[in-house]
Amino acid sequence: MLSLSTKDDFSDLKAGKKVLLSGKLFTVRDKASARLEREEREELGFDISDSVIYHSGPLVKKTAKGWKLISAGPTTSSRMDKFLPQLIKKFDIKGIIGKGGVDKDGIKGCVYFAFTGGCGALAAQCMSVKDVYWLDLGIPEAVWELEVKNLPVVVGIDKEGGSLYR
Repeated sequence: MLSLSTKDDFSDLKAGKKVLLSGKLFTVRDKASARLEREEREELGFDISDSVIYHSGPLVKKTAKGWKLISAGPTTSSRMDKFLPQLIKKFDIKGIIGKGGVDKDGIKGCVYFAFTGGCGALAAQCMSVKDVYWLDLGIPEAVWELEVKNLPVVVGIDKEGGSLYR
């Protein structure tokens, strides 16, 4: 198990390694990426720095106790390629989870974790909602702060540029 709550920078992880992730992460898709690029860190209303982001637009249900995750599958990461270099640098992002890979040159200093598309219900079983930000973007595009426990992923691209996608 790999804890997302530590200051570990994932330097020891190599492409192809299977890991179980546990800790806090944030969902970030197209609209949130664009807003994060524009906003100042101090004005966000949440702290995404030194974290892992998950390219996902979760399916959620509002309940009397808060939000319940129904499905949280990955979305195609390459759509966010144009935002990644700046977001990684600006917020010290240490990992990205998604599907399909990304431009390895655009994520230098960061690890890309692959999660299988079509397995959103499995992902949701490993996650719970801690908070949500920017609901004005719509539910799938909002930034969801999630607590994960034993999310099964594969290192798709390691910090040295080793890649399963080449």
